[in-house]
Amino acid sequence: MTHTIGDIMATELLTFTPETSIHKAIHLLLEKRFSGAPVLDTDGNLVGVLSKKDCLKIVFSTGYHNDHGGQVAEYMSTNIETLDANTDLIEAAEYFIKSHFRRFPVVQEGKLVGQISRHDILGALIEESTTAK
Repeated sequence: MTHTIGDIMATELLTFTPETSIHKAIHLLLEKRFSGAPVLDTDGNLVGVLSKKDCLKIVFSTGYHNDHGGQVAEYMSTNIETLDANTDLIEAAEYFIKSHFRRFPVVQEGKLVGQISRHDILGALIEESTTAK
């Protein structure tokens, strides 16, 4: 039986708003050990993604202790690639192979419903291949 990414995606996500303090966002990403988090507007629409890579650029270029502040909106990536919750595992694996992203926000009917990672896909494909034998 072929599963979709909606069957295996993470649904308990750390999210930010564009107005979240960049310092708070950095601390939460480090504390939760997440590589990034979706950014949602007040209507729950996905408007960006803030990654540790984005945060590293901030720290490197401005010096974190200089108290260069700002909001997540100033630093988040807005060119967002998403996967639909109904995407099958093989198709999702192909997306990951062709992309430098380690995870994708998952949407259903235009709304964020979860997140899928390389780790999730790899584990599910291994499980499917061992149960098929």
